[in-house]
Amino acid sequence: MGIVSWIVLGLLAGAIAKFLLPGRDPGGLVGTTLIGIAGSFIGGWLSAKFLHRPVAHNFFDIATWIAAIAGALVLLVLYRVLFGNSRD
Repeated sequence: MGIVSWIVLGLLAGAIAKFLLPGRDPGGLVGTTLIGIAGSFIGGWLSAKFLHRPVAHNFFDIATWIAAIAGALVLLVLYRVLFGNSRD
């Protein structure tokens, strides 16, 4: 997959992560979108590096989607823990 595909996947992964983990985010929509993009890159890299599951060249591979969503969820949780009170 190319960089544009990862960005699109990241946008969708961020939206799914936000749906799975509702609540007020410190960064709002822009922060959640950036976390989704970063999570997709990190999730894909971790999947290829440590799980020996290389990222497929197919945009609709379920393992790629799971890795991207998991990465976005982890980053969203970390972001809330570190900066959770900034919108109070």
